[in-house]
Amino acid sequence: MNIENFIPLNTLVTHYKVELTFFSNLSELGLLEIQTVEQVQYIHQDSIYEIEKMIRMHQELDVNIEGIDVVFNLLQKIDALQKELVNVRNRLRLYEN
Repeated sequence: MNIENFIPLNTLVTHYKVELTFFSNLSELGLLEIQTVEQVQYIHQDSIYEIEKMIRMHQELDVNIEGIDVVFNLLQKIDALQKELVNVRNRLRLYEN
C-alpha cells in the first residue's frame, strides 16, 4: 500500500493533543478508518476535515464519543434528505414546464 496520502496517527495525536484511544474509539464506531502498515497506524488525508470537526466537538463542546456518533449520523441523514429534496424539486420543474 502506498502511504503517500496517509498521515501517521501518532502525528495527529501530537498535533491535536488528543489521546490515541480517541481515534481508536472513533474507529470502533465506524466514524474513522485506520490503516495499519508495518505496525504503524495511518489515516487518509481526506479524513482530516471530519476528524477536525470531531476533535472540536469533543474538546470545545465536551461531547463524548457516542454523542459524536449521533451528531455525524444525523448530519449524514440531513445531507441525504437535502439531496433528495433537490432531486424532487428538479423532477417537479420538469412537470411544471
